[in-house]
Amino acid sequence: MVEYLRGEEMAACVHRVALSRGEPFPFTRPEPRAEIVRRRASAERFRRSVLEELRAAHPDAVAATTVADTCTALDAGARLIIAPRLPGDDAGLRRAHAHLLVRVGRSSERWTYAPVVIRHGELAEAAATRRSPVGDLEHPWPESATFRNGVGVRVTASTVRVGLAVVHALAVLEAAGHADERFRGGVIDRHRAIWWLDLASSAYPRFNRHTYERHYAERLGVLQGHQRWRDSQGPFPTVPAWHRECLECDYAAVCREQLESRDDVSLTRFTSLEQQALLRESGIVTRGRLARLDPARARGARPAFADGALEAVLAASIDNLESLIYRARATEFGPLRTTDADRMGCPRADVEVDVDMESYDNRTYLWGALVTLRRNVPGVEAGYRSFVDWATPTERSEGDVFAAFWRWLTDLRQRTATAGATWCAYCFWAYAEDSAMNRAASSSSPQAPDLAEIEAFRSTRPPVWVDVHALARSQIQTDGPTGLKALARHANFRWRDASPSGEASMSWFESACNEGGANSEDRRRLLEYNEDDCRATRALREWLGGAARELPHRDDVPPRSR
Repeated sequence: MVEYLRGEEMAACVHRVALSRGEPFPFTRPEPRAEIVRRRASAERFRRSVLEELRAAHPDAVAATTVADTCTALDAGARLIIAPRLPGDDAGLRRAHAHLLVRVGRSSERWTYAPVVIRHGELAEAAATRRSPVGDLEHPWPESATFRNGVGVRVTASTVRVGLAVVHALAVLEAAGHADERFRGGVIDRHRAIWWLDLASSAYPRFNRHTYERHYAERLGVLQGHQRWRDSQGPFPTVPAWHRECLECDYAAVCREQLESRDDVSLTRFTSLEQQALLRESGIVTRGRLARLDPARARGARPAFADGALEAVLAASIDNLESLIYRARATEFGPLRTTDADRMGCPRADVEVDVDMESYDNRTYLWGALVTLRRNVPGVEAGYRSFVDWATPTERSEGDVFAAFWRWLTDLRQRTATAGATWCAYCFWAYAEDSAMNRAASSSSPQAPDLAEIEAFRSTRPPVWVDVHALARSQIQTDGPTGLKALARHANFRWRDASPSGEASMSWFESACNEGGANSEDRRRLLEYNEDDCRATRALREWLGGAARELPHRDDVPPRSR
């Protein structure tokens, strides 16, 4: 019997959809990574809290616990149905879920509903030319929403996934005769705002009804092909292709081994499935073949190449073809230079301070700094220092921790200046540190510096606050990732922790908050992790001004034939 399709599968990899129904190879599902477990638990806690708030705000709402309860409430025209259990669409082989059903009208003697789902993330972003209807938990009906100007729904993979899941729920309600005729659905974001989506219109081309029907038909065909395979009447219905979803897929290791064996073009990082299809249609089926294309032709820098050259044809449909070629070349040779060797490097000083911070729930609880002396300066010592509060972060504690770090940094700057020495501070991806500084400046901490003082520091010329990430991206071509963990390994840096990641550190912090004693294992682990991030930043900037200058230029390497 063919299994039903779920809403979250509408944006999922079709190969994953097929494999989840039965694999053509021996397979043991791996244990989920700690950060994924934490992320799922956090999302579940958020969903429960929102549902509790809805129940408290609407005591007359129906709390359905079974499919029968839900169907009874739909037929009776309950105004709100909280945590419904939707009936299956047997004809369409669909099952769906929603966290809330909102009555919106009546059609052909049946009450109609709009489904609402809860998402623990951002849904909206600033968009000067757009406006979006938004409501709240107290008034969870589309007619109660008001338009917010200058705001639009984000177009990210996670938003597309949730948008298609809402359409899927509408399709199931439609099969039951209870779908909103205007095909509207809602999403509750992390701020507890309800964003209403007109899913029958062209306003959301990546997850409206028309796009959904295409995704649905493709996946329905996959399930039917999988059933034929199980009945020994055909081949397995799908083949692997590498894309962003693979990073969190249980089948990733198996698929990657198959793809590596044939140097599949999909292994070029950050290619979309649509781009991969275009490349294959043009005979570019391996990374090696992609690497042999001419990036100059792809970017149209030489008009003579526009006379039907393959690169010119592909570039008409693939905006970032030049970048894909360079990434494929970096796969062949490792990291490559993007600029002249004598222009590479990072500003240096007599006193160098590499800075990194750790946050939890969008509050910074730890600032760490590694001091490196390239000249002896009286009163300044080399080494790592941390400024931390092990309690659950608050606005006040975030400001207090930063204030302690800022006082130390200001004193170091003054000592350095008194000695007639130069100094410079470094971070990796300044947006994160700058945002934390800005929050601290606006906090309720009476000790925190004001924003003008911080801005003066950040705007000093020549710069004394250097973003090593920005420098690395302007000087080095990689096969894709440009995070600190990816780049520092080229500088031969290794973290002491076996599984270092910012998301994993949040789980360590949760444990550290609950442990007594300043020498607890998770507190030690966090301090070592933060220190290693500082040391990795130093190693990376030293590599940029040293061994990285010996790398080949990305335009000069002759790609190996495949």
